[in-house]
Amino acid sequence: MKQTTQYLRILLLTISLALSGTLVYADPPDDEDPDPSGVPIDGGISLLVGAAAIYGVKKLHDKNKQQKQDEANK
Repeated sequence: MKQTTQYLRILLLTISLALSGTLVYADPPDDEDPDPSGVPIDGGISLLVGAAAIYGVKKLHDKNKQQKQDEANK
């Protein structure tokens, strides 16, 4: 019974993936703006870079704190 349900799941997934390819089409490009501006890259990347910098500083601080504790325990 378990093997049959697994077979049916795989079959259903395969059929749905095979049929979903015909449903996905890109829209034709709009020719309204002949000189498009660039993609807004700064949307969330600046927040990610800031969060990564804060995380890195915290990791360095924790590592230095751990090294000082290890040296004090020797």
